Amino acid sequence: MPDLVIMIVQAAVATVLFFVMMFGIGFILNMLLKTTWFPMILFAIVMIGLVIWSPWDEASKPTLDNIGTYTTIYYLPIIGAMIGAYVSGWAINALRKGGYKMF
Repeated sequence: MPDLVIMIVQAAVATVLFFVMMFGIGFILNMLLKTTWFPMILFAIVMIGLVIWSPWDEASKPTLDNIGTYTTIYYLPIIGAMIGAYVSGWAINALRKGGYKMF
């Protein structure tokens, strides 16, 4: 039972960490490139590449059937990062509508 509690705490910390990390990276990219949703699109492209090709050994061929090797614990930080990328675009959009020209 204590191992389960430790795993839950680690998953929660990882999810928050990935959220904050993607929010920060997305916010900086939005400021520098003057785009709103580029980090969300870039995140989707990178995740598709990582999901398809990274978890298998070099001998096997990457296919979409192998996505089933991931468990729920792998998806939680990914979802947190995706939400962070979305919130960064939303924040930049709100700042631009608020009249801040530097964003």
